[in-house]
Amino acid sequence: MTDTQRRAAAKQFAADWQGKGYEKGHSQTFWLSLLQKVYGVEEPDKFITFEDQIMLDHTSFIDGFIPSTHVLIEQKSLGKELNKPIKQSDGSLLSPFQQAKRYAAELPYSQRPRWIVTCNFAEFYVYDMERPTGDPEIIKLCDLEKEYYRLQFLVDTGDTNIKKEMEVSLQAGEIVGVLYDALLKQYKAPEAEDTLKSLNALCVRLVFCLYAEDAGIFGSKSMFHDYLRDIPASGIRKALVELFRILDQKPEQRDKYLADDNPALAAFPYVNGGLFSDENIEIPPFTEELKNLLLEKASGDFDWSVISPTIFGAVFESTLNPETRRSGGMHYTSIENIHKVIDPLFLDGLRLRQLFDGDLPVPAQAGKRGLAVCHRPD
Repeated sequence: MTDTQRRAAAKQFAADWQGKGYEKGHSQTFWLSLLQKVYGVEEPDKFITFEDQIMLDHTSFIDGFIPSTHVLIEQKSLGKELNKPIKQSDGSLLSPFQQAKRYAAELPYSQRPRWIVTCNFAEFYVYDMERPTGDPEIIKLCDLEKEYYRLQFLVDTGDTNIKKEMEVSLQAGEIVGVLYDALLKQYKAPEAEDTLKSLNALCVRLVFCLYAEDAGIFGSKSMFHDYLRDIPASGIRKALVELFRILDQKPEQRDKYLADDNPALAAFPYVNGGLFSDENIEIPPFTEELKNLLLEKASGDFDWSVISPTIFGAVFESTLNPETRRSGGMHYTSIENIHKVIDPLFLDGLRLRQLFDGDLPVPAQAGKRGLAVCHRPD
């Protein structure tokens, strides 16, 4: 199947199963259909097994198991929360993942799963048992059309999904690199230490805004793009200064008439944690070419919400690394600090837990507060 065919099949599958899903009556049909229609398995009934018996202190059954790719599936009905404990037949309280791990521990070593998938017909929680204490990757059924490759491990022992993430993340890194170079040319003192500090901080802020608009953190798709779209290139610098100031202000701290004067600016939420707190960061003037680069190439033509945090963290690090860039910007922003922002940013945009501190000029009073988006104004 081509990528276009796979996307179409995933879209149709998601539509067929929207709002449906009873564990006992629909599980096998759901998985057989997914494997055959979306992932091209010709004889799915020979590829996956259901209700394999497992002996605990009582007899239990594994909902689904794919021997060739070592995937164990724990299926729940629609509406069941996958991260909360459920009472078992023996009276114990276990989350679906804990339940699956208990089954896995009783399997012969050669049959133990590399992947555990818990599912409630609306979401797939994917646990990589190479990182058994790590958080799961979450794929929503409604997003399967664009994220089908993230479940490719169900049928492929290779690294197809990793290659896709690498490809997308390298594209993002290239965009950041081009943007970095274009911005650097606009500074009056491009080799100055303060310039490089400001440029690194500006790049991180812009990446945050690009991701936040695509991931829905700002409230609506293309919100950052639309805010800047009708502003002439000569006014972009001032518009960014105002936006960064607003992102650092709680609603009660803002001008009470801001929504009347500038409703587009007032609609942005408050971002806690210090990322936007330093107003001394130098932002250079924009040209028409630079505006187009930011709004079309970086914003309009690329979806930042599909970025892999681990891979992009490395790409972003390389983009600003003094060993690979003439300007040496990364000298002023340590690799550790890049990952403190980028990793949690892309792992879960609504729960930005780490603070970007250290070499960049973030106020000391920011301390160790988590970076979080909150208090979206009405």
